[in-house]
Amino acid sequence: MQRQLETDVLVIGGGTAGFGAALGAARAGAKVRVIEGTSKVGGVMAFCPGMPWGGGYPTGRSIGGVFGELTDQLLSMEPPMAEVRPSTLENFGYEVIYDHEAAVFAMFQMLEDAGVEVHLNTFAGAPVLEHGRIARVECTDRTGPLVIAAGMVIDASGDGDTSARAGVPFMVGDGRGNMMGVTLSFSMVGADWARVFAKGDPYFEAEAAAGIAAGLLHPDLAKLYLMKGFHRDTVFCNSVHIRGVDGTDPQAVARATQEGRRRCHQLARFLVGHVPGFEAARMSGLGPTVGVRETRKLEAVHRILAQDLRAGAKPADGIVACDNPIDDVMRGDADMTHDAIVAKGDYYTIPFRAMVPAGVENLLFAGRLVCADPAAFASVRGMPQCMAMGQAAGTAAALALTDGMPVQALDPARVVAALTAQGMRGIGGDALKRHAEALVAA
Repeated sequence: MQRQLETDVLVIGGGTAGFGAALGAARAGAKVRVIEGTSKVGGVMAFCPGMPWGGGYPTGRSIGGVFGELTDQLLSMEPPMAEVRPSTLENFGYEVIYDHEAAVFAMFQMLEDAGVEVHLNTFAGAPVLEHGRIARVECTDRTGPLVIAAGMVIDASGDGDTSARAGVPFMVGDGRGNMMGVTLSFSMVGADWARVFAKGDPYFEAEAAAGIAAGLLHPDLAKLYLMKGFHRDTVFCNSVHIRGVDGTDPQAVARATQEGRRRCHQLARFLVGHVPGFEAARMSGLGPTVGVRETRKLEAVHRILAQDLRAGAKPADGIVACDNPIDDVMRGDADMTHDAIVAKGDYYTIPFRAMVPAGVENLLFAGRLVCADPAAFASVRGMPQCMAMGQAAGTAAALALTDGMPVQALDPARVVAALTAQGMRGIGGDALKRHAEALVAA
C-alpha cells in the first residue's frame, strides 16, 4: 500500500537553499518536510569538504539571517569551527572557512530544533496538479513509493525537475544549452602553507603552464584554485573543472565524475612532485560526485538582469544583499571569469519576485533555480545568497499559507519586513556599511 503523508510546506532539496527554506517556514509556524536525495543536508558544501561560503559579507558586513546564525554557531564552538577570512581570489571579498562536518551537524541540529521532518535518500517524482496548484508530490525512498500532500511547495532542488513537470517554463544554461562547467574538488593534507603560498599567486599560473606543457596536467587546468583550508596545513583544491556536461543527465554526471577523479589524482601527483610545500602532502576528501553549478533557470514574474546588478539595484522587494563577482565557469568554450559587477563598497539586492512563478499558485523556488540572465546568474549563485533566498521563500510560503492566498498575491513588503525582523541585513532600508569588525585576516 502506498504511503500517504502530508505537510504544510514541502521543501524539495536539502542544500543551502532548502535548508534556509525549511527553517524560514518552520520558524513561521508551518509544519515542514524536506526531501533530500543524498544522505546529508548542505548540498555542495557537504560533499565538497573545504568549499568556502563566499559572498556572505558584502562590503565586509554579514548578510545575517540564517546564514549569520549558522556562522555564529560555528565561530562560537570550542574550539571554533569556522573563521572569516578575506578570499585569496580576485573580487570575492570575505568568505567563511569552516569544518564541514561541524557545519553539517549544526545544520541538522537547527532543523531538528525547528521541528522539521527530514527525509534523506528520497527523490521527488511527478507533481499532481489540481486547480492550478500542486496538490501532492509523488516521491520514492529506499522502502518504495510515497505521496506527500502539501499546502505549499518550495523547489530548492537545483535542477527544478518538479517545477518543470508542473509546467513552469525554464531556460537551460545560457539559453543556448551551454552550462557552466562542473567541478570535482579535494584537499591536500600535510602541505606546508608557508612554502605553498610564498609567491602570493592564488592561481599558480606559472606552475600550471609548466604542468600542461609537460603533459602532466589537463589543458583546462591553466589556473590552479588552491586555497588555505580551515585546518592548518590543509589546502583546498577547487581546480578540476569539466566543461560541456549536461547536469540534468545522471549518466553525463557519472561520466564527468570519473573523468574528474582522473584529473584530481593527476593534479595531486603533480602538486607533490612539482609544487614546493606539497612534498609530504596527500590527497584527502575527494568529493563523491561533481558539483553542478547550472542547469535550469525557472521563469518567474521578474527576471534579474546583469545591467540592474551593475547599477547596484536595491529594489523594494530585495531579500538579500550581494556583491559577488560574475563568477562564470567555462560555459561552452569560454574561460573562467571573476569580474567585479559592482563598484567596491557597493552591493545589489536579489528581488523576491525572481523566485515567484507566474502560474502555479502554491509554488516558490530558490537557490540556483532563480530567474536570471546568464551574467546575473553567475553573480547571484553564491551559497550564502542561496541560503537567504531559501529563507525568504520559506517565510513567504508560511505567510501565504496562513492567509490562504496564492504566492503571486502576497505583498513582497511583508516578506521583506519579516526577514528584517529575522536579522537579515542590507534590505528594507538597512544599508550595509563597509567595515572590518570581527573579521580575521588570513
